[in-house]
Amino acid sequence: MRLLVVEDNRDILANLVEYLELAGFQVDCAEDGLTGLHLAATVDYDLIVLDVMLPGIDGYTLCERLREIMRSDTPIIMLTARDALSDRLQGFRLGADDYLTKPFSLAELVARIEAVLKRTRGGGRRVLAVGDLRYDLETLEVRRGEQEVHVGPIGLKLLTVLMQRSPGVVRRETLENALWGDSPPDSDSLRSHIHSLRQQIDKPFARPLLHTVHGIGYRLSEV
Repeated sequence: MRLLVVEDNRDILANLVEYLELAGFQVDCAEDGLTGLHLAATVDYDLIVLDVMLPGIDGYTLCERLREIMRSDTPIIMLTARDALSDRLQGFRLGADDYLTKPFSLAELVARIEAVLKRTRGGGRRVLAVGDLRYDLETLEVRRGEQEVHVGPIGLKLLTVLMQRSPGVVRRETLENALWGDSPPDSDSLRSHIHSLRQQIDKPFARPLLHTVHGIGYRLSEV
């Protein structure tokens, strides 16, 4: 699933992008309304997360242009510090599908995104895929070809990041932060979990997918 996040506060934007990517979404971002409008008009997104207070054109105007002029039916979740009922009603009148007031929990935002996607897309599942490896983010089922692969909770977190960024290289620090936040254990811990994941998704199969990029990190790809 590909999302567009339009938010002018760089710290908030960075947190949103990082959390949503770890949740398995592909994320594009814009820091002003005009850039957001251009991206929304030229790229096929599954959902737009849209701040109200933006430079250029505000979120209300952007939402209205998408709905009235471009006839876009892409789901929109609006973010705002305004909590008055009149502000929320304005967003809904202009075509927003949901409305979240700042400050908010990132976990709640993901839950709102999933609920809107299910409602607007008929409940379709989110599945990550690299080659013949499939990871269903809703059922947590991992399969390689026709064979089910049993991966533990830490392995699933690693898979989410590696599959989302595939075929790119994911730095060790990024994986450590995804697993342990700002307090990673000793340097051998990540290597140990990568080894376990490789045993689960690669060892029984002819072609390896998980590759070590020495001195940098790891990547998941067919080549």
